[in-house]
Amino acid sequence: MLEQLLEPIKTDSLKDIFVIRFEELILSGKFKIGQKLPSERELALQLGVSRPVVHEGLVELASRGLVSLKPRFGAIVNDYRKEGSITLLSSLIQYQKGKLEPELMGSLLQMRVLMEPEFARFAAQNRTEEQVREFHEILKKEESANYKNIQNITDLDFEFHLLIALASGNAVFPLLLNSFRQVYTNLSGQFFKDSRVISTVHKYHRDLVLALESKDTKKAVSIMKTLLNHGEKYLRKMIVTLAKSERKRSSKRKWNYPRSEAKRDSEHLKDIPGT
Repeated sequence: MLEQLLEPIKTDSLKDIFVIRFEELILSGKFKIGQKLPSERELALQLGVSRPVVHEGLVELASRGLVSLKPRFGAIVNDYRKEGSITLLSSLIQYQKGKLEPELMGSLLQMRVLMEPEFARFAAQNRTEEQVREFHEILKKEESANYKNIQNITDLDFEFHLLIALASGNAVFPLLLNSFRQVYTNLSGQFFKDSRVISTVHKYHRDLVLALESKDTKKAVSIMKTLLNHGEKYLRKMIVTLAKSERKRSSKRKWNYPRSEAKRDSEHLKDIPGT
């Protein structure tokens, strides 16, 4: 029985490598929206893999909303904003290593402000005594934390918000929060570099735990909204700054595009027919 459960560890399958590679080509814009991909036969020959590998990879890309598969026609690149799913959100975050473009970061902040007060509402109704003890354990760790250790402060903050999602009793809430953990912690890490905000955030955490402990839903929602608004104002200023920096970098790249970069970009596509 144990032998059946513990199968040998394998490296990434060819299908997984195919999916990662084509995700990058689509998300980077090297494959354009509406573009028809080469046939399965052409891709298999060019990439040196079997047709089943290509077919399974395209099916996976379709499940993520990146392509549409049309019988007797082939695969078409989708507008992922219209066709994508929560799986694709994770792919976007992994592709950009958690450092998203300002527009998407702003969208995630907006979604957080809409969702997390409801997490707090349901947590006040459904939290268990064991979860109350877990909240107090986090508060103790925050109280004794070194403010110079930004990574620890950031990890504790995420642990606190994830526990609220878990305490809500809704099975999907923590999955949603975990799906953009990397972006969440990247943004929080920037936020907590200003040590003045840490004590303020920890005060909100203590007040929120008291509201959850007393099952005061209105107070829990109110504190969560105040906490999120406090962070959002700072982070939106940061997003504006990042957007300005990105526009400057784009302008420089437009007029001074190094040959080495041009060569590198062309190599992304050299093995893909039709590009």
